[in-house]
Amino acid sequence: MFQRIGPAAYKADLSNTHAICEVLDHPEHSFRSIHIAGTNGKGSVSHLLASVLQAAGYKTGLYTSPHLKDFRERIRINGKMIPKDEVISFVEAYQSQFEKIEPSFFEWTVGLAFHYFKKKKVDIAIIETGLGGRLDSTNVITPELSVITNISYDHMNLLGNTLEKIAKEKAGIIKKNVPVIIGEYQEEVAHVFNAKAKSQKSDLIFADQQYAVRKWDVSEVPSLHVVCDVNGKNGLRTTLRSSLTGDYQKKNFVTVVAALEEMKHLGWNKIDDLALRKGFRDVAEATGLMGRWQVLGKSPMVIADTGHNIGGIERIVSQLKHTQYNHLHFVLGVVNDKDPSKVLALLPKNATYYFSTFSLPRAMKSEELKEKAEKFKLKGECFSSVKKAIKAAKNQANKNDLIFIGGSTFTVADAL
Repeated sequence: MFQRIGPAAYKADLSNTHAICEVLDHPEHSFRSIHIAGTNGKGSVSHLLASVLQAAGYKTGLYTSPHLKDFRERIRINGKMIPKDEVISFVEAYQSQFEKIEPSFFEWTVGLAFHYFKKKKVDIAIIETGLGGRLDSTNVITPELSVITNISYDHMNLLGNTLEKIAKEKAGIIKKNVPVIIGEYQEEVAHVFNAKAKSQKSDLIFADQQYAVRKWDVSEVPSLHVVCDVNGKNGLRTTLRSSLTGDYQKKNFVTVVAALEEMKHLGWNKIDDLALRKGFRDVAEATGLMGRWQVLGKSPMVIADTGHNIGGIERIVSQLKHTQYNHLHFVLGVVNDKDPSKVLALLPKNATYYFSTFSLPRAMKSEELKEKAEKFKLKGECFSSVKKAIKAAKNQANKNDLIFIGGSTFTVADAL
C-alpha cells in the first residue's frame, strides 16, 4: 500500500490495470468522466466539480485518494461512500482472478471504483489521479475533459527531479481530441502542455488566463466562509460562497469555473449559475471533503490542512500570514520517504512546534523530524502520536492563539 509504505508500493506500469479491466469486462469504457491530475489542488478541484455536477442533477461518481478516516471515502456517488457490502462482494467475486495479476492496493481500488460506477450507471465520474498521470492506474479512461491543476515538486523519486519532467508525467493524461484545462500558467512548464495538446489535437485553456477572482471576503459569521467574485473574459460574472476559505483556493476556483464552462460547450447544459453557486456553497456536505483549511476548534482556533509538498506548504505559510492570532502552535508530522528540508525551510521560525509521529509505517519518527527541523531554527518538543501533540498544544495555547495541524495528509487523518 502506497499510503502505508510509500514508493515501494508504486507500480509505474498500466499492464495490471489493463488486466483488471479485462477481468471486469472493461468498465472504464462504460461511463463518461473528467480526469484530474496536478501536484496541488486536485482534491479540492475534484470535489468542487462533483458538487456542482450533483447540484445540476447529474448522478456523479467521485474517485479520489488518499482517504483520511475511512477507505470508502475514495469512492462515492452523489457524495455517498460506497457501501461496505459492495466492497466485500467485489473482493469475494474477483479475488482469485486478481491474485494471478498481483495488483497493488491502488490498482485493486481503481478496479473497484470503475466497476461500481458502471454498475450504478453514473452520468459522469470525476476521476483523480493517484500519482503523476502518464502511468497512473486511472489513465485507462478516455474522459470528456482533462484537467491539470498545477506543477510543483513532489514524488521526485518517481516522477523526475525537474518541473519539466514532472509536467511531462502529468501531461500524460491528455488524450486525442479531448480538451484540456490547465489551472495555472507556469512559464517553465507551459511549453510541455502546449506541445502535448498540439500533438493530440486537443484544445487547451490556461484557466488563470481566462478567469480571475476579483474579490475575496472571508467571514466567520455564521460559520467560516468566503464570498468571492469570479469574472471571465467570456463575459461570465458570478458571486460564489464557499467553506473553502484558504487563499490558495482562488486558483482552484478559477480552474473549476473554466472546466465547467468547457463542459457546457460539450453539451452538459444543466450546468447553470444556480448549480455553480450551490455546488460551491455545499461542497463539504455534498461530497464529504475534509482537510482543506478545516476548522476543528475555536478558542483557540484549531485548523488542519493536508498541503504537504513545497507548493502546498508555500500556500499554507502565505495563508498563515493573513490569519490573525497571538502565537502559532504547529503540530507537524511528515513521511519518512521524502527529504523534508525544503518544506522545513519554508515554515515560520516564530512558532512553537509539536513534532509528532503519525500512525502509519511511513511516518518519520518525531525525534528525527525534530533533529532536521532544528537545522532550520524550528523549536519544539517530540510526541509519539498526533493525539498527544494536539493535547499538549491545547494545554499550552491561549484562546487567541492558533493551533495548526499539518505537514502530511496522514497527520491530518490522525487529527480527524
